[in-house]
Amino acid sequence: MNTLYDVQQLLKQFGVYVYVGKRMWDIELIALELDNLYKSGVVEKDLYLRAKIVLRHEHRFEEENERYK
Repeated sequence: MNTLYDVQQLLKQFGVYVYVGKRMWDIELIALELDNLYKSGVVEKDLYLRAKIVLRHEHRFEEENERYK
């Protein structure tokens, strides 16, 4: 689990497709969906934590890009 694409593929396994139109919003919605899958017990803790790290990194990256526009 290294990229946002990897996290999207994980969600796709459970029939969850996210596309809002703005990358920052997509990341935030993916994080919420991932939280729900973890709370439901269908995603293991280590996989969940790795995915959250990727999402946190991507979110920070997008915040930095927004700041310099």
